[in-house]
Amino acid sequence: MSANGPPVDPDDCGGNAAPYVLGALTAEEHEAFRRHMESCAVCREEVASLTVVAAALPVSAPQVSAPAELKRRVMSSVRADARAPGSEESPSSSPRAGRVRVRWLPALAATAVAAALIVLAVAAIVPSGGSGRTRVIHAEVLAPNARASLRVNAGHAELTIAHMPQAAPGHVYELWIKRSAGPIPTDALFTIAADGGATVGVPGSVSGVREITVTSEPLGGSSVPTSPAVIVARLS
Repeated sequence: MSANGPPVDPDDCGGNAAPYVLGALTAEEHEAFRRHMESCAVCREEVASLTVVAAALPVSAPQVSAPAELKRRVMSSVRADARAPGSEESPSSSPRAGRVRVRWLPALAATAVAAALIVLAVAAIVPSGGSGRTRVIHAEVLAPNARASLRVNAGHAELTIAHMPQAAPGHVYELWIKRSAGPIPTDALFTIAADGGATVGVPGSVSGVREITVTSEPLGGSSVPTSPAVIVARLS
């Protein structure tokens, strides 16, 4: 292992495996642990098993970043669990003692990873203020049988569309916001899936926005609407 970067204690192999899988190490810690794994079969096996655990956990929460303070507390707990008394056998010259350590440490660290991911997922679902509520606005839709609803929470909004026809050839749908003046273009250009559905995040904050509309525009979008709105969601 290179002398550059923070050293990794070979007697504490499990200490950084879980944060490594979660991407919670600093750049120096990540590189040092990666070099350590090149000569440590125990850590390579542990990281491989934890990666499977992380990939298998269902991720159904919206893509909202958890508060930095919560991430810090979770990762501190993960590291503490990996080093807690009882998480590994006391050092011993007995080959059996070494086998016990290798067998149980990955399972304990896997539990820590699962707990960390679940806590972060819950944090993504629950607004950081603890009292935020989601407002659902049913939009007016021009296309027959199509539906659209706007979900607003903590100043941000997401438009969900169902049974919407595709835009005309050479066109895409463009999302606009309207405050006190005319509609303002956004970079939200989208197409409709084969089943007629789409989910579109409204860029930026919707504080002060009166309407959110959708029009059919030439590929690349327009700076002003070139056709009537096919979806209108009124926030006020």
